[in-house]
Amino acid sequence: MAGLLVACMLLAFCAYYYHGEYKTAAKDLQLATDTIKDMQTRQRDVAILDAKYTKELSDAKETIDQLQSDVASGAKRLHVNATCVPKATTTSSVDDGGSAEIAGDARQDYYDLRRQLATSDKMTRGLQYYIRTQCLR
Repeated sequence: MAGLLVACMLLAFCAYYYHGEYKTAAKDLQLATDTIKDMQTRQRDVAILDAKYTKELSDAKETIDQLQSDVASGAKRLHVNATCVPKATTTSSVDDGGSAEIAGDARQDYYDLRRQLATSDKMTRGLQYYIRTQCLR
């Protein structure tokens, strides 16, 4: 009889102990599941964000390429706000009365600079949005 009582007490203790372990494991599992769901949601949001800003960057570069093509074909003109400064050794008369225009070798630099500015702008905006929507939650 005493052995049966000890066995029942041992069985009750084991049931109590493993029930507590089960509750802890269940809580840990739920936390891991919630974390995985949150990470999947964030990954999806980041992928959407990346696609949006990649498209905007691609569109900006395409616009710059089209501008370059239009200027090269003569469909558009590139206007530069410039002032003609006479050389110190020349007379006070103006040799050429034409409009100021960017030098041919500087045109490519102009387009490269526009591309770099567009890239930097889109990258900065994308990172700022990422920080606001993903990091500061």
